[in-house]
Amino acid sequence: MDPMEAIKQTYFQECDELLLAMEEGLIAMESGEADSETINAVFRAVHSIKGGGGAFGFEILVEFSHVFETAMDLVRSGKLDPSPDVVKVLLRAGDKLSDHVTAARNGTTGVDDTEVLAELSRLTGGEAEDTGAAAPADFEGLAFAPIMIDIGGEEEAKAPGTPTWRIRFAPHAALYAKANEPYLLIRELGMLGAIEVSADLSNLPDLSLLEPDQAYFAWDVELKDCSDRGSIEEVFEFVSGDCDLEITEVAAEPVAAPLAVFAPGLPSLDDDEPVVAAPEPVMAAPEEKKAVAAPAATQAAPAAVDAVKQTIRVDLDKVDRLVNLVGELVITQAMLSQRILESTQQGQTVSAGLGELEHLLRELQEAVMAIRTQPVKSVFQRMPRLVRETAAQTGKECRLEIEGEATEVDKTVIERLGEPLTHMIRNAIDHGLETPEERIALGKPAEGTVKLSAEHRGGRIIIEVADDGRGINRTKVRQKAIERGLISANANLSDEEIDNLIFLPGFSTAASVSNISGRGVGLDVVRRNIVDLGGRITIGSNNGKGSKFSLTLPLTLAVLDGMIVAVGNQTFVLPLSHIIESLLPKPQDVKAFGSTGMLLNVRGSYVPLVSVGKLLQVPGASYDLNNSVVILVESEGIGRMALAVDAIVGQRQVVIKSFEANIGHIEGIAAATILGDGRVALILDIDGLVAGAREGAGRPTDYQQALGA
Repeated sequence: MDPMEAIKQTYFQECDELLLAMEEGLIAMESGEADSETINAVFRAVHSIKGGGGAFGFEILVEFSHVFETAMDLVRSGKLDPSPDVVKVLLRAGDKLSDHVTAARNGTTGVDDTEVLAELSRLTGGEAEDTGAAAPADFEGLAFAPIMIDIGGEEEAKAPGTPTWRIRFAPHAALYAKANEPYLLIRELGMLGAIEVSADLSNLPDLSLLEPDQAYFAWDVELKDCSDRGSIEEVFEFVSGDCDLEITEVAAEPVAAPLAVFAPGLPSLDDDEPVVAAPEPVMAAPEEKKAVAAPAATQAAPAAVDAVKQTIRVDLDKVDRLVNLVGELVITQAMLSQRILESTQQGQTVSAGLGELEHLLRELQEAVMAIRTQPVKSVFQRMPRLVRETAAQTGKECRLEIEGEATEVDKTVIERLGEPLTHMIRNAIDHGLETPEERIALGKPAEGTVKLSAEHRGGRIIIEVADDGRGINRTKVRQKAIERGLISANANLSDEEIDNLIFLPGFSTAASVSNISGRGVGLDVVRRNIVDLGGRITIGSNNGKGSKFSLTLPLTLAVLDGMIVAVGNQTFVLPLSHIIESLLPKPQDVKAFGSTGMLLNVRGSYVPLVSVGKLLQVPGASYDLNNSVVILVESEGIGRMALAVDAIVGQRQVVIKSFEANIGHIEGIAAATILGDGRVALILDIDGLVAGAREGAGRPTDYQQALGA
């Protein structure tokens, strides 16, 4: 295996984080938050991506990011105003930089950035092209040959007062062991300004005493024309713990006459020969200047670095194995508790110790599950680019509002959210929002709004995609469904049932097929993916005012707190997050409704009453409500319902065991678990169960299949 491959993967992982930070900063700039901290954060992200790309020879990536970096440098220096038009160009540049990173990761070069480069060039006035620092240098030959370049002309002269920095760089042996190259770091410094480099060989021992795995060289660098100490520190941020580094600012002086400068790998030239600018940054000869103390803000920089949260990357397979082991430990503990409590001897004595064990196991389990959680921000931050591209393709104006991006959820859920959200947002813009002309005619702002939000609610995560567009045209939806043979012409459907037609395979209201819509697969994919995650999707629409899609998902796919109930000769688990209360019904509180329905009077409010045993046709279940326990539950989008069971066994945390990979999805059944006595219990999907009850049909065949599995 190529030893550099692992380092490349680390670089690309860091690129993902840097691209997210860049996107976040650019979006903040778009909303008017163009403060220096935000601008510097974007600049640093682009600069770091460029620096790492140069180390691996990703020339196309480096060339593009260099032009992008130049534009950001002009913004942070105040030479380029971050107006809305400028920020739009920077956002498009950020999208292309992401494409270049992906191309470098995949080993391809098919990124069309011509238009964006032209826009960046107009912003920078060609400065990026003049620096010539984009292309990585040839790695062969580290000799430094002198070359004379006249930088004393009026147009090229640097402004007085630009600081000069003296940098002492002494690598440790560990730096080389990690495949780092000092030359690349020095070359990166050269991209910040004119530099002069001298090697310190004073620690080099005699050949007989030289140890090949030790470090003996050090370098002294004088850097001019760089006003930001932070940029210098970023060059060494990947090797900060593997070298001795001193950065000192010296007094600033105006650039004077022609200077002798050095560039790596260039032949010597006579003073009277014409000179063409080299592709590498020039390195200026040293000038003696008096050292002064660094500014207070600069001195505070190391403290800010120390405050950054330290993180590690863990292989997901290792985390999954740990989660499974903890789950088995919980099951073993439950079985042990069950057997000891059934014993007449010493049961009470041991139960106290088991209670403490259970408490510790709960803490361990929560800590392990926390490893798997991460904010939905990583998914949400991909959406602004999608909005920009879809709006441009449809000729509409759209603004994306994001709320709750810090909401944490299981990593597996996060990884599978991208595709559903992509389809929903594209659908909201293409079908939901009107054109600017239509919106103005309706008295709306020309720019439409799509809102993406996330929150924890009732032990689950709710993700909503809402727009302020035209809403669902139910007449058109019904007619299209009839034309496509999805429903009969005389079908009597409620508004909710009509809205849900858009999730049927093959359904589309688009007049023609485009690269955005028209094939009738988008929302069908959304519902299938959400159901596969154990979630549900509901729609709310107001004609002329917009639509809202709500995704209800579990926080984790590994464990849940549940109530164990008995129905006939079977045991089921009801998720505790859905349960409001339990009660014993009185005969006078139960009322017949229709031919087969029942209602339960709960303190003056009637709710539908359903027998779980009857709905699922469980053998041995009691249909006598006088001998049943009623559990009042609440589901997303449907409301409250009373479920009648034979008895409540207890409450405990259970480990979720999915069986969808083997027998597929079953309406009303979410998963299975193993109880303390070794029996398998099915975990009921409250939303699916309630929906099935409202439709008046259970799934006894599917239920028996799940029970048999």
